[in-house]
Amino acid sequence: MADRNYDRSITLKKAVDLQVVGENILDVADFAIEKYEFENDTTLSEEVREAAIEQIRDDLWDLVKDFRARRKKWLQMMFDTADKAVHGVVDAS
Repeated sequence: MADRNYDRSITLKKAVDLQVVGENILDVADFAIEKYEFENDTTLSEEVREAAIEQIRDDLWDLVKDFRARRKKWLQMMFDTADKAVHGVVDAS
């Protein structure tokens, strides 16, 4: 059978609401800073606090990017598995 291109697409729901993730990142940053201040009985300067927030935000967004890449691969595996299942059933019949 000749290779044919199937152009139909489907819409999958987003696994992550990036607005919520952004809000959570800021909450995590605030928590981590407050925890540090409490554990070390200190108060960070505004400059250090802002630098910490920026670093936390960047590091956590890197984790989100990694998650999205892994999700994309996982979805591809789902479609590949579904294709194999269809072929297996058809070949067995």
